[in-house]
Amino acid sequence: MTPSHTIVFDLDGTLVDTAPDLITALNYVLDREGLPPVPMASARNMIGAGARKLIERGLEAEGRSVTVADMDRMTADFIGYYADNIAVESRPFEGLEAALDHFAAQGHRLAVCTNKLEWLSKRLLDQLDLSRRFAAICGADTFGVQKPDPTIFRETVARAGGEVKASIMVGDAGPDVGVARRAGVPVIGVSFGYTDVPIAELKPDRLIHHMRDLPAAASSLMTAQAGLK
Repeated sequence: MTPSHTIVFDLDGTLVDTAPDLITALNYVLDREGLPPVPMASARNMIGAGARKLIERGLEAEGRSVTVADMDRMTADFIGYYADNIAVESRPFEGLEAALDHFAAQGHRLAVCTNKLEWLSKRLLDQLDLSRRFAAICGADTFGVQKPDPTIFRETVARAGGEVKASIMVGDAGPDVGVARRAGVPVIGVSFGYTDVPIAELKPDRLIHHMRDLPAAASSLMTAQAGLK
């Protein structure tokens, strides 16, 4: 058995399929501005850089720009609506809980490192009965930096009680690969998340297409990381 590791997960598009509720909240804000809704299929890849960026991308899709004050107001409206409707349709990806059970049984630590606000992340995971599985849940506001800044990864691992040299990132997009590279740790990419650049093109150390494949992918990286043969 490999030594205990810390497995750090992105949230939106990696742990949980949050797109339906995020896009509903986006379209709520756009409707208030008199703009048409963004289709679900095209909006999925707008997700991943936080609420403000999601709104900016939604406005860009309509050829619109707004003042900083208007963006502040729209972001507050978005967060208020989303917080009240955070887990209406959002669900863990198939196979996730079995994978988390496997890691727990092996004695590995689990953590969440997301560009979502910490309190929204905890609210979502609470409502899905997943919070108890993670030693740390850290968001864009937890340490004052976002992925791909490696500080957020290092501090998340520390809060979980682990060591960076024995940790792995799991994510679906550029910020996840970027934070792993900058922190000097391996990264597993998931192909079912939200990204405007296909995750395979970002060359993660392992690429999986279903959560059932995560334990084997992580195990191979842990073995290499620990210098085991």
